[in-house]
Amino acid sequence: MTTMSTHQRAVEHIRQSYAEIPGDAAPRLAKATSNLFRFRDSGKTAKLSARDLDEVISVDPETLTAEVQGMTTYEHLVDATLPHGLMPYVVPQLKTITLGGAVTGLGIESTSFRDGLPHESVEELEILTGDGRIVVARADNEHQELFRAFPNSYGTLGYALRIRIKLRRVEPYVRLTHIRFTDADKCMLAMQEICESRTYDGEPVDFVDGVYFDPQEMYVTVGRFADRAPYVSDYTGMRIYYQSIQQRNRDWLTVRDYLWRWDTDWFWCSRAFGVQQPVVRSLMPRRWMRSDVYRKLVALDRRYGVVARVDRWRGQPVQESVIQDVEVPVEQGARFLEFFHDKVGMTPVWMCPLRATGDWPLYPLEPGKLYVNFGFWGLVPLPRGQFDGYYNRLIESSVHELDGHKSLYSTSYYGREQFWQLYNGDAYWPVKREYDPHGRLLDLYDKCVRGR
Repeated sequence: MTTMSTHQRAVEHIRQSYAEIPGDAAPRLAKATSNLFRFRDSGKTAKLSARDLDEVISVDPETLTAEVQGMTTYEHLVDATLPHGLMPYVVPQLKTITLGGAVTGLGIESTSFRDGLPHESVEELEILTGDGRIVVARADNEHQELFRAFPNSYGTLGYALRIRIKLRRVEPYVRLTHIRFTDADKCMLAMQEICESRTYDGEPVDFVDGVYFDPQEMYVTVGRFADRAPYVSDYTGMRIYYQSIQQRNRDWLTVRDYLWRWDTDWFWCSRAFGVQQPVVRSLMPRRWMRSDVYRKLVALDRRYGVVARVDRWRGQPVQESVIQDVEVPVEQGARFLEFFHDKVGMTPVWMCPLRATGDWPLYPLEPGKLYVNFGFWGLVPLPRGQFDGYYNRLIESSVHELDGHKSLYSTSYYGREQFWQLYNGDAYWPVKREYDPHGRLLDLYDKCVRGR
């Protein structure tokens, strides 16, 4: 925790630091953690330290709000709110996602079928803009266009320094029910019915997501708050959460363990590091079984090419990194899964329903319409004669054909004209010119596609 006066000093420090950056150097926010998979070219950049902007300022159980610095992780925010019996409306699934990252990028979780995306419960943003100003943006003040354009701008309009976010009351436990399907059409239909009625088996539901293992095995998981539990499972040690979905149809977790159920194994990506092997797992300290540790290992491999060298030594084909989250209308979900199984073949796939509660111009989902987020992360062997980008381009084309959208935290291959059509350049550029008229910050295309 910190105080508002301490926060104000940190704001003044970052404002002065920003003003001192040479005009020919692109500012780059230096954070302790990152969940981006766009590894940028080195270029001429100047790092802007955010180390003093990573605390919770206050939690107000009366107004059900929290004041939070922009680089605060959701792990720290949840640790501050749960003692009051509160949590944010949407808590992205990895501990080290920051509030500012989830707002200027996109986040999602199993409450998104009802509560939308993380930025939709934000009341106020304090922003360091591209032209060096500190502004407070809300939906009802003179900076409302910046407030609306900030989600999915990925730091190209400015940096979130302080966020006022709404909170909801919680109970101590979550009861989970895993529902198996052997047909994707029936799975998508059931997910749609559950999300629209907000009930399952005659009872209200608070959480909905799912996992696709193969065309004959997929699950929708529904969760409901509970004030008591007959037992609680622990997936922070030897047991692995996603494997439990196939092994039991009912489970109980504490609220905190439910929120971070995916983090211990980075969904299922820890298997790439051998961490799901019992011997390795028994020797690995629990404090290392975290998504941010795995992300650092990926960054090291990106730098030194260890996996590629091993594959060449073993005579294995070149592999392409396919790390993406896409949103597809629920009625097209089965078609996307069929395409993905036939053309890409990576499993498992995370399935998370969401419904935008408002109109957000840079990520134009139809308000009130149910989409399904499909998340898939790993390496896929390239067919002979194909080059890096083959699978990612196929996915982009399929998502576009199905009237969906793709998150921009990872690699993208869109042409400039198509990109601005998909991500609403008509709305972006007037705000960009207003708050970054000299182009101190990269534009969204240069940052998210060209990787500058």
